[in-house]
Amino acid sequence: MTVFLMVAGVFTGAPVWEETAARLAAAGAGAHAVPLTGQDAARPAKEGARVGLETHIADVLAAIDAVDPAPGRPIVLVGHDYGIHPALGAADRRPERIARVVYLDAGMPRHGVPALAAVPDQELRARLAALAEHEQFDGELAPPVTREEWGRWGSTAGVSEPALDRLTAQAAPQSLATLLEPLRLTGAAAAVPTTGVLCTAGGATVDLVQRLVDLGDPALAALTDPQVSFFELPTGHWPMLSSPDALADVLLRAAAGEGRRLRPAGTGEEPAHTRPFPLQVPELPRDRKGHVDLYVPEGADGPRPAVVIVHGGPVPPGARPTPREWPTLVGYARLAAAEGMVGATLDHRLHDVTDYARAAQDVTDAVELVRADPRVDADRVALWFFSGGGLLTAPWLAAPPPWLRCLAASYPVLAPLPAWGLRDPRFQPVRAIAHAGALPVVLLRAGRETPEIAATVEEFVRAAEECGAHLELVDVPAGRHGFETLDPPEVGGPALRRAMKSVAGHLTG
Repeated sequence: MTVFLMVAGVFTGAPVWEETAARLAAAGAGAHAVPLTGQDAARPAKEGARVGLETHIADVLAAIDAVDPAPGRPIVLVGHDYGIHPALGAADRRPERIARVVYLDAGMPRHGVPALAAVPDQELRARLAALAEHEQFDGELAPPVTREEWGRWGSTAGVSEPALDRLTAQAAPQSLATLLEPLRLTGAAAAVPTTGVLCTAGGATVDLVQRLVDLGDPALAALTDPQVSFFELPTGHWPMLSSPDALADVLLRAAAGEGRRLRPAGTGEEPAHTRPFPLQVPELPRDRKGHVDLYVPEGADGPRPAVVIVHGGPVPPGARPTPREWPTLVGYARLAAAEGMVGATLDHRLHDVTDYARAAQDVTDAVELVRADPRVDADRVALWFFSGGGLLTAPWLAAPPPWLRCLAASYPVLAPLPAWGLRDPRFQPVRAIAHAGALPVVLLRAGRETPEIAATVEEFVRAAEECGAHLELVDVPAGRHGFETLDPPEVGGPALRRAMKSVAGHLTG
């Protein structure tokens, strides 16, 4: 009989697992929620005692040691959110007792890194980091007191109103030391099989993780080990409240060794970002200038309008080739050149969701470099954004310069996804569109977009309609996110040509 030991996340304790534990027990498994010191009434902190991450690791170790070590009783540790840190810390000290560790909508803890690094809300993370710098670990972080505040810690999609009321009523303060103490690992837990359960309402999917692996991020290479599996749950960050039946089923299947496996980078089918561009375009040479590559029409007899291609992300810093050399983006630039414009691709440093500010500066610098080129008409420039780079449209929408004649976007993310924790007002295109004035916006919309990204696009479209923005929608009904390389040419090709001609019309008309 498998024994599941479940460790709760921030502000929550054992009661949050009640429904899931009941369903696991009904299936014949053992199921126990680990009470955490200071977060559960069953394990109050001693007066004056400091509760840190090591305290919670000790709580999990006690739960492991309480399980009969007789054969046929494998232990599966389930860590939700912050709970993966004490769970992994305990597995590292009792690897011989643990059959599998399940990361339930949780990050990938690393040795020496505190749980603070996984706090999604970047403003809150920065405030707590400031405390850490001054070693002010003592004290508690108050739990959310409203439904809206829970959204700063993860998507509440699927959680009913009564369940949110219960979550709020049962919430307990979180000791700051649990978030600020670094996790200490020996590496012993690396041999324990693992399963990642991704709650897709927050924006994470197994396909997305595979794409990141394909980009060559060495930090993700371990995820391709045959002992690592993945599942998805179409819900928000608290599946034990929103879909306990589905969660229990996934946990049982994970314990049985089921789940999707990832392929190592460079194996299997060619990754999407290196597949050829679907349209026939002139094979123009690139002219490299700093972090920008220019593609200039043959026989150009004077300054031409320019289209600056801004890639998405986050993209791992070690990705090779870098985005400005990806066939899709080079294809867009050469397609612009076929319309008589200078096409430009660039690299920016959006390596993490915390990097939007420096990526925005990289884009600004690249645009000025393009405009300074004598082959470019500095007064006629368009910017074209992709995917996660869609948030970088906001500064240009909020205050479009007179030389910016058009802004385009292909399958963009137009509002921060819940799991990103990005609250910076500079990167909120839905708000910025109200200030775009007469700037034309051409939006290539994928009909088979992921629901989470599609919701941001629809929110943007509604905002554009309400303020009377000059928005042109170019739909690709059968297209997926990245349709140029994921779908046959006939799916997105006509729409892509139409969008480029529209951009050209705004620049040359």
